Amino acid sequence: MILVVGDLVDDVGVRPLGTINPASDTVSEIRMTPGGSAANVAAWLGHLDAPVRFVGRCGADAVARHGAALEAYGVDTHITGDPDLPTATIVLTLDDAADRTMYVDRAANTTLTAEHVPDDVWDGVTWLHLTGYSFFDDGVRPVVVGLVDEARRRGVGVSIDPSSLGFLEAAGRDTVLGWLTGADLVLPNEDEQRFLQLTGDGVVLTLGAQGATFAGAKVAAVAADVVDTVGAGDAFAAGFLSRWVTGKDPEESLQAGAEAAARCVAVRGARPTAQVSTAQV
Repeated sequence: MILVVGDLVDDVGVRPLGTINPASDTVSEIRMTPGGSAANVAAWLGHLDAPVRFVGRCGADAVARHGAALEAYGVDTHITGDPDLPTATIVLTLDDAADRTMYVDRAANTTLTAEHVPDDVWDGVTWLHLTGYSFFDDGVRPVVVGLVDEARRRGVGVSIDPSSLGFLEAAGRDTVLGWLTGADLVLPNEDEQRFLQLTGDGVVLTLGAQGATFAGAKVAAVAADVVDTVGAGDAFAAGFLSRWVTGKDPEESLQAGAEAAARCVAVRGARPTAQVSTAQV
């Protein structure tokens, strides 16, 4: 069982359908989809038939909605609702290359405490996955640092996705490296690795169109018609972990990650759709 703890978000994706008119109206395609880096990883893991449990927070009025969205992928959900703050929201604007700029309101994600991660969520867990967004948050950081310590005590493997170059730069390299010391695997993209300069055998490096590398193995990116790059890194992490936690084969794990990322960028939104079947992966 893979335990994923972290962000749960409502993504609002905005794709202009013509020339942007500053200070006026621009015809666009706008969609709200469930998101959050950690929740996306959990969704892809469930979609890939990996046993997975997710712990996170949202607004009290959205617990059933977000729980059902993850349970549809087979995720064991432990979502609690905040009575005061709404569900986190990210507005994502997509450019002509399907790349994105994100405007983030973390809202209920900021209220995750140790009491929301009870001991029973560790039942059957062999791996813990976290994302950098939880470490960047001053209030949530002690919770996830404690989770890494607990994983170490239990003999559970740990992976961390650094998540955001802008937030890494704001925190500072030495500080971030301190957060990552308890991880067995770190999954940076090329820009994040350029900043962090991670060394060692536990670096799973994604290189965009150039593929990914890990432990001396390298795989090429899987060809895809790119529609939306949101969630590609989450899908890669899930694909990689779905194989790594059972087989520990670097090339097979990288390939599974590359295939999941290709499926993700071919559709709108950060999670699998009905058209993305496990038979294809």
